[in-house]
Amino acid sequence: MEEYESITREIISLIEIWEPKLLALQAGIITNRRNSQNRTIKQIIGHLIDSNSNNTHRVIHLQYQSNPLIFPNYATFGNNDRWIAIQDYQNEDWHVLIQLWKYSLLHYCHVIKNINDSKLENEWIAGPDQKITLKTMVLDFPRHLKLHLNEINELI
Repeated sequence: MEEYESITREIISLIEIWEPKLLALQAGIITNRRNSQNRTIKQIIGHLIDSNSNNTHRVIHLQYQSNPLIFPNYATFGNNDRWIAIQDYQNEDWHVLIQLWKYSLLHYCHVIKNINDSKLENEWIAGPDQKITLKTMVLDFPRHLKLHLNEINELI
């Protein structure tokens, strides 16, 4: 699908812009300033890593599991905040976090370029009465990434 190439270029462009920007941030900025969800910049990056990981798994499962896919929505009931706390992103090494964020995104780009087009309409049950196709999920990913990068930009 042509859109995957565009999504990949957009994600890589965001990495190229944001990696040096994030690495240049002072410790006090990344650990003390908080967004409207009470997350620090380190925790926002951790959330993006988790989101990317969950999306990667969904993309894979949607290509071989029964349709519609029953797969946990890690964001339901505030579970994404539990993931952040359990993994203790606040105390993770900043350079490690940035590299994990970067390379997990690069791997996601690789995964979406290899999607079987015949599976694009397979659906994930995201919640009660909410089904999302594989295609929609992939096309929406950059929006979510930019949403959180914009939150970081506001905190800087």
